[in-house]
Amino acid sequence: MRVTVQLFARLRELAGASALECDVPSGATIRSVWLATTAKHPELDGFTSNISCARNEDFAKMTTPVADGDEIAFLPPVSGG
Repeated sequence: MRVTVQLFARLRELAGASALECDVPSGATIRSVWLATTAKHPELDGFTSNISCARNEDFAKMTTPVADGDEIAFLPPVSGG
């Protein structure tokens, strides 16, 4: 299955791209997509315990299954006033 990964803020800066294509096996979860993404971009690994994620523009858990053609977004923690 192929999904599109959207990266925001610091994640986008570190990966050098705002969108990536990711191939994952059938039965994959958002965590599988994250692990495949960090395998290609190890500089993102430090965010593993702090990121939020979404599937097709709806916030989701890492255990959420993905389907072919899904858009998966990863968002780092946000700070500010």
